[in-house]
Amino acid sequence: MQNDSTATLLPEQTAERLRESAFTHLHRALRGSYRTRDFASAARLVATVAEIADELNHHPEVHLGWGRVAFELTSHDAGGVTDRDLALAARIDAAAADAGATPVEAVLSLYELAIDASDTDAIRPFWRAVLDYEEVPSSDGGIELADPRRRGPRVWFQGMDVARTARNRLHLDVYVPAEHAQERVAATLEAGGTLVTDEFAPDWWVVADAEGNEACICTSSR
Repeated sequence: MQNDSTATLLPEQTAERLRESAFTHLHRALRGSYRTRDFASAARLVATVAEIADELNHHPEVHLGWGRVAFELTSHDAGGVTDRDLALAARIDAAAADAGATPVEAVLSLYELAIDASDTDAIRPFWRAVLDYEEVPSSDGGIELADPRRRGPRVWFQGMDVARTARNRLHLDVYVPAEHAQERVAATLEAGGTLVTDEFAPDWWVVADAEGNEACICTSSR
């Protein structure tokens, strides 16, 4: 395990420390959810975590609802998960246990919308306007669209040398933890899907429904 608090970590580097944790390392962040008795108990847990975050000078994104609370931890200055996030996750796990909150064990999935385009600069303003999104830098140096309210999926643009006409030019990217990816692919095929390619596995698999609409099942390593 790396000790440099600014060095980003891969999922395989965080797996051991997260083995008993509510948090999952997925798509450059640690994500964990808990169930509580009611809204007030969830809010009290958030208040406790706020004090911990101020103590560590490292602050999570929080999603609060009735009897549930979710946290997203990432080091924005490093562009991914660092040791700071692991330290905060451990403190949140301990605070949740003290509060009687229980981890949510459902498999976590995240979603992005990908749009094929011959000229991404020409179509991006349309999608920014229609979704009321904002432009943000992508990890590969390009530009993506993100919901400023942090509710909708990100939208990214896949540049094409030759426009595709024989297939849908929009597809979903579905991110799941690496250990669940093949199970998700198998369930998709059993549900009537077809495997377009596994050339890029285990980073991602391309699948399609009965009418050829595609999706990519992706892991954290992508």
